[in-house]
Order: sequence, then structure tokens, then C-alpha cells
Amino acid sequence: MYPLHRDREQPIFSARAHVFQIDPATKRNWLPASKHAVTVSFFYDASRSVYRIISVGGTKAIINSTITPNMTFTKTSQKFGQWADSRANTVYGLGFSTEQQLQQFAEQFKEVKEAARLAREKSQERFELANPALSIAAPQELSEEHHSPPLLTVNGPGEEKLFRSKSAEVELTVEKERVKKMLSEGSMCEINLEAELFTLQDSNAKLVAALQEANSSVEQWKKQLAEYQEETDRLRDQVAELEAQLGHPAAGQTGREELSRSLEELEALLRAKDQEIHNLQSKKKDVGELEKEREDAMQRLKDMERQNAELEDRVQSTEKTLASSREEQEHAEVEVRRIIEVLDVKLCDLNDLRQNLAKLLDK
Repeated sequence: MYPLHRDREQPIFSARAHVFQIDPATKRNWLPASKHAVTVSFFYDASRSVYRIISVGGTKAIINSTITPNMTFTKTSQKFGQWADSRANTVYGLGFSTEQQLQQFAEQFKEVKEAARLAREKSQERFELANPALSIAAPQELSEEHHSPPLLTVNGPGEEKLFRSKSAEVELTVEKERVKKMLSEGSMCEINLEAELFTLQDSNAKLVAALQEANSSVEQWKKQLAEYQEETDRLRDQVAELEAQLGHPAAGQTGREELSRSLEELEALLRAKDQEIHNLQSKKKDVGELEKEREDAMQRLKDMERQNAELEDRVQSTEKTLASSREEQEHAEVEVRRIIEVLDVKLCDLNDLRQNLAKLLDK
């Protein structure tokens, strides 16, 4: 008997986030893989004991990453994290709306990574038990691969071939470390700025849509306000006519009571219309606040773009400095080799002089 169905992948955790992928050309800039926040889920394939992160945008999969024990999820800011996938040859980035969501995703990634490690160990144990001959390996071959190649010397086993200025080498090392630190800080800041820039653009789009909707609502409110005002004027005219009829001496007692009730109803309706007019005016103030928030968001967006441009200039300047430092180091190494060659010639001449001097002394 064969099973009628096989175990399918089951989601074990899901979250909403903006998805990014590293630019394959620069390996530094982030490219948005989704226009809006999408669902990112952890899946478990019981038939193969494999954990994967999958996210679908529209009709295509924008994330399909198999979790391995050597993967690491790094939180680069309060709401942004990333991990590298060597099989897909890319780096994925996720921007969350809250810090709590990022923390939950990081903890789930850690748990799934540990589960993947245990699953791999169990799979290896089963494979070794099923194939005992493979466990007998030649340790000599493995050790030879990890042995470092022998050192070659020219002047002798105890002499060094190349002499360098210690101060120059220390300065070059310090300069390299400083440039690497600046580049890493610049990349992290640029990643954070791009993530915040994308969030601001999304918020700006939402504000524009809300403002357009509010503007259309204002036009409707204006029409309703004009209608309410016309109806209010008409009701006031009716009230004035009823008051005039109440003051007429020929009117009967029954007519006066009906007119009084009608007057009270009209006054109540008038108060309701005044309240609706007041509510419409307050909503108009909310539209002004939305416009102000949109202007603030646009200003923040411009500031972020300016900061991003300044950061790119700093990175370019640092790369130039690093290139010049490398050229100076290469020039210094060439100069040191030339001096060593001259010293070798001088030593040979000195040995010849010593031999001639020894011959003269023997004579």
C-alpha cells in the first residue's frame, strides 16, 4: 500500500514586512522587492526535513530561501534586519513597522536555524549508519589539505628576505583599519537611510491618498453645508410665519397648540442642522492637519535624500584614500626590495674585500 498523499510544507510563523534585496552590481545598495508590506513566512517540509522562508508578491515568489545552520540574521537597526543566502547568491533585507515584530522574527529565525542544525545532524547520523564504509576516511588526506605550505627562504633558514620599516607598516595597518571602519559604518548608515526613505515614501503615498479622499469629502461637505443652510433659512421663514399666525387674534386654541408643536419640532430640527454644520467645520480642520503632515513628510524626505548624497560623497572620498594608500604601500615595497638588492651587492663586495685582505695578511 502506498500513501495517497505526501506531507506538504506547513507555515509555522508569519509576519508583515517590506522586502529588499542587495544590488548585485554594487553589493551595497538595497533594491525594494515589493512596493508594499507583504507576508513573510517560515515553512517546514516534513518529507525532507527542510525549513524555508517564503514570501509571494503578486504572482511571483520574491523570497525563497532555505535555512541552513551557517546562516545568521543580523539586526542592523531598530526595525531592519538582513541575512545572506549563498545558494541564491543574494542578501535579503526586511523592514518592519515595529521593533517588536523585528525581535519576534529574529527569535524565530534563531529557533529555525537550530532546528535545521539538529535535522542535518540526524540526517548525517542516519547516512553514516546506512553507509559504514564512508565513515572510514583517510585522515592524512584531510590533514594535508589544511597544512600550510612550507616557507621558502633565500638568504638562509634563519634569515629574513624582506625588511620593512615598522613605523610605516603600523601606519598603513592603522589607515586600513580606519578606512574599513568608515566603509562599514557608511554602508550601515546607507542601509538604514534607504529603509527609512522607503518607509517615508510609503507614508507619503498614504498621506497623499488620504488628502485626496479628504478633498473629495470636503467638496461633498460643502454641498451638504449649502443645502443645510438653505433648509435652515427656509425653516426660519416658516418659524416667522408661524409666530405671526400665533399672534393673530382670530386663531383658535387648537390651532395655537398645533402651531406650538410645529414650532418646537422646527426648532429641534434647526438645532440638529446647526450641530451637523459644526461637525463639518471641524472635519475641515482635520483636512488642514493632514496637509501639514504631508508637508512635514516631504521635508523629511528631502532631508534624507540630502543626507544620502552626502554619505555617498564620503564613501567615494574614502575609496580614493584607500586606493592612494595601496599605491603608497606598493611603492614602499618596491623601494625596500631595491635597497635589499643594493645591500646584497655591498655584502658581496665586502666579502671579496675580506678575502683579499686575508690573502694579503697571509703573505
